[in-house]
Amino acid sequence: MAAPAPARDADGPPRAPYRGRFAPSPTGPLHAGSLVAALGSWLDARAHGGRWLLRIEDIDTPRCVPGAEAAILGQLAACGLVADEPPWRQSERVPAYAAALQALRAAGRAYPCACARRDVEAHWAALGVHWPAEAETPYPGTCRGGLQGRPARAWRLRVDEAPASRLRWHDRRLGWRQQDVAQAVGDFVLRRADGLWAYQLAVVVDDAAQGITDVVRGEDLADNTPRQILLQRALGLPVPRYLHLPLVRSADGRKLSKQTGAQALALGDPVAALQAAGAVLGLPRIEAGTVGDWLGAATRAWAGIIAAFANRSDP
Repeated sequence: MAAPAPARDADGPPRAPYRGRFAPSPTGPLHAGSLVAALGSWLDARAHGGRWLLRIEDIDTPRCVPGAEAAILGQLAACGLVADEPPWRQSERVPAYAAALQALRAAGRAYPCACARRDVEAHWAALGVHWPAEAETPYPGTCRGGLQGRPARAWRLRVDEAPASRLRWHDRRLGWRQQDVAQAVGDFVLRRADGLWAYQLAVVVDDAAQGITDVVRGEDLADNTPRQILLQRALGLPVPRYLHLPLVRSADGRKLSKQTGAQALALGDPVAALQAAGAVLGLPRIEAGTVGDWLGAATRAWAGIIAAFANRSDP
């Protein structure tokens, strides 16, 4: 197991050799959008002379599809994207998540919750507040003072009020971002009512354990970052740098995903698939006859793009 990366300045360069990762969920084969995330993270690792790791996020077992992991590994290999170390699987990491939750409980930062989603929605409806369907419905803290005789369903992180909950963080592409987690999200789930571990806890624990210095992923996950930084601080873990990539969108503007009917990635011509993914990332068209030649030229082009990110003036 790799040692956790040492701490670093919030938006400064890594103090350890670069370690990035791609973390797909085996809910089906890769599609065009997931290739963009895989390629962007691979290019960033190579442009920094670092290592690129693979983590299979199979903790949500009901959604996992038999054979999907093998299909994903095959698709990545066809595109020349091969991890530098054996892949990790979240399904094998349960003791680490349990230890993290226990540490938060011992510190008074985690508590049991009896509320179902409908209870949270009913709370806000009674106050005449209705949240947009695409927005997070903040948890109002109903169980902070106890379960009131109801059985526990989930475990939540106790999020301190502002100013501690007001996170300002830097994204290498998007610039400075800000979110008040207490207002936008509230006390968020660490372990779900079905007994499965929440994404926020698993990803934070695993990034630290794998020594990840740089998280490169789709920009749909940008709003998750403040929650993860709060968890990293609560657990005494290092905070990596973040870079959130452009998304592939469907004709109606929605993020391309399995839920929106994204088709499995066609790899009859891997160079063409890489070319399409590179265009989303802002790479110029690269004429190359082989995957290896294309990736070499793309790495050089990506180094220029990230240099422009670093030289940009942010407010």
